[in-house]
Amino acid sequence: MTTLGNHNSKNRTISVVVDNDSWIIPSAMGLVEKIKELGNEVYFCREHEEIRIGDIAFFLGCTKIAEAEHLSRNLKNLVVHESDLPKGRGFAPVAWQVLNKENIIPVCLLEIDTDGEVDSGNIIYKGYINLEGHELMPEIRRNQAVITKDLCLRYISEVTLPEGKSREGMVTYYPRRWPQDGKLDPMLSIAEQFELLRIVDNHDYPAFFEYRGKSYVLKIEKAFMNDD
Repeated sequence: MTTLGNHNSKNRTISVVVDNDSWIIPSAMGLVEKIKELGNEVYFCREHEEIRIGDIAFFLGCTKIAEAEHLSRNLKNLVVHESDLPKGRGFAPVAWQVLNKENIIPVCLLEIDTDGEVDSGNIIYKGYINLEGHELMPEIRRNQAVITKDLCLRYISEVTLPEGKSREGMVTYYPRRWPQDGKLDPMLSIAEQFELLRIVDNHDYPAFFEYRGKSYVLKIEKAFMNDD
């Protein structure tokens, strides 16, 4: 069943979906509170089955592909993806771009393609994460969370929900990153591997290296007291 939708910027029914134990959960919960403050009925969903019949569903940091049954519950189903689509569909786009020494990272709010092709829907808005090249993953994620929240709030502020536009260009994909991808080479300098150190997760996916028959974990934190 597809709702007819509410063309008022308030009193919409909105679901915010995070289907895994993502780092984005605290930010998503903050988005839920802000949506509620703006006069909307909002639900924070940890499973696709929890999505309510309503106007908008935001899928943030999700790892599962939503089935047609769940997508049919809302007039608009949206996802945020951090690449210059159609280039860079797929997994961990921020990490891959930082690893490639890119400091201006596009962020798209786009419609979910009901045909099931990931990151292929029409683009509604585009913003940017602007980095200086020194940020570690906690700072990168904070920037990512801010632009994600801004794009979602911009969308729900529209009196009439805007239609997305398709974008032509070469389609490329980023592969999934695995814990093994955090492996350092002890024969290379820190400078040569600094981008990899920037994108590791000290808690869940730390950097590591093997030396003299043993494996070692290497964690990195910024010494803020040394910053200007």
